[in-house]
Amino acid sequence: MAAIPLGFNIDTPRWDQGTFVGRLQHFLNITDPRTVLVPEGELDRAKALVESCRAGLVPPGSSQEQLLYAKKLYDSAFHPDSGEKMNLIGRMSFQVPGGMALTGCMLQFYRTVPAVVFWQWVNQSFNAIVNYTNRNAASPISLRQIGVAYVTATGTALATAVGLNLYTKRAPPLLARWVPFAAVAAANCVNIPMMRQQEIINGVTVTDKDNNELGHSRRAAAKGIAQVVVSRITMAAPGMIILPIIMERLEKFPFMQRIRVLHGPLQVLLCGGFLLFMVPAACALFPQRCSLALADLEPELRESIMAKHGDKVPYVYFNKGL
Repeated sequence: MAAIPLGFNIDTPRWDQGTFVGRLQHFLNITDPRTVLVPEGELDRAKALVESCRAGLVPPGSSQEQLLYAKKLYDSAFHPDSGEKMNLIGRMSFQVPGGMALTGCMLQFYRTVPAVVFWQWVNQSFNAIVNYTNRNAASPISLRQIGVAYVTATGTALATAVGLNLYTKRAPPLLARWVPFAAVAAANCVNIPMMRQQEIINGVTVTDKDNNELGHSRRAAAKGIAQVVVSRITMAAPGMIILPIIMERLEKFPFMQRIRVLHGPLQVLLCGGFLLFMVPAACALFPQRCSLALADLEPELRESIMAKHGDKVPYVYFNKGL
């Protein structure tokens, strides 16, 4: 076991978060789907170990590997703002098993309107849980607002999917296979901002580089949410765009026509292959600790910061969520 180095800080990222590669390594670590299988008791012990380490009370006999593994479990299961344990379905580590099943079914059952309606509804229910779980926890949202966000996003997805499904009846078959992606992309543009509307209305907490609170910014919230929308669409894009092309060609072979019952499971497995890489890659597109130039803040907040700190705070920082 490696000894704990002098000055070890458990909250210091293991990889450079200023680069895409560093962020990719970080998210490959914390979105590891195997952590979904870790028992609740072990997650709680990991949290206790992380909190002890933060307080400078490292248990005797602990190794650096044990501390880093505890931090991996902590980051995968506990919210970065509140420290509360996230529900299993909403964790980013559940995106591969949950997303592969839903995406595979949406891509397989796209031909009839009832099937499209059912799977888009299930997918948007899943997305609503994920978006709520990974919001900026400093901005609470009421049950009514959650309901409105859910209904609006689900309605958008269904309208897009059903409308395009009917429109593509006479189009080339491949276009019909891309309808689920169009619906998912459209719904993400609605679901995420609606589920996190309190951040846009009231702003998110912004800090200086040393995590000293400076105020609340709506512009920071808008930037963070826009980045999350881009990340989520990017996460789904390769599987939902490339896989239909693969299946369109495979289904022309006689052996594939003889095993139609296996087309669904095959698409689920292939979706899993895409998501295994795309979940961490999409999360890594933008830093989770997002920054915004002082000049881009609301005038009143900018003036308040300058009055207190002068030109010592060129950028503010905030958690954009996932």
